[in-house]
Amino acid sequence: MSDYKTVLLKLSGEMLAGAAGHGLDQAVLDAFAGEIAAAARAGVRLGVVIGGGNIFRGLSVAATGMNRSRADHMGMLATVINALAMQDALERLGVEARVFSAVRMDTVAEPCLCREAVRHLDQGRVVIFGGGTGNPFFSTDSGAALRAAEIGADLLLKGTKVDGIYDKDPARHPDAVRFERLTHMEVLSRGLRVMDLTATALCRDNQIPVVVYDASVPGNLARVLAGEQVGTRVDAH
Repeated sequence: MSDYKTVLLKLSGEMLAGAAGHGLDQAVLDAFAGEIAAAARAGVRLGVVIGGGNIFRGLSVAATGMNRSRADHMGMLATVINALAMQDALERLGVEARVFSAVRMDTVAEPCLCREAVRHLDQGRVVIFGGGTGNPFFSTDSGAALRAAEIGADLLLKGTKVDGIYDKDPARHPDAVRFERLTHMEVLSRGLRVMDLTATALCRDNQIPVVVYDASVPGNLARVLAGEQVGTRVDAH
């Protein structure tokens, strides 16, 4: 039984790449799909946003000289590829899923209409959002916060390879300290870039709690949904 009714899960694209570090690792994709399917079967109304960094990172490529707007649009297309892959993995497990894209591509995904997404959630389907916000210069985190607000999520989960939010990069600083709880304002004022500032502000303004957790640990999604202390929780108080 979950403590939450409606959840938006944001996974980084890199999580789907496996050991290769790029592309799609089918075994990793199937493992994530299994955890998502279990949550859906438990009655959680579940939206999913997946980044595209395993295929194309718009911001990184723009830094080498490509037009930023064009690079971001290419990154949005990469997120749709990942969304379709997750839909396929879920449906092979017998869980209905629908893909919505903020970039119009009606032959492969539904246009991003909030009322239609909510209708599918009400019917027990997993809704996967691709294409970010549909606009350049916004991250997938901002897209996830936007979709969480639109579907009335009572939790935004950010699944990463790190077990929470630290005061500095734990990969570079052995003395980094992990937080168990923070407020949205503390994240903003400290400049803790676990999500971009726009995404954090959207969650603050819409009173959406955020849990940042290590999605690479099997079972962590179920533990968070059951209300266990996993990772770092960010909320209003």
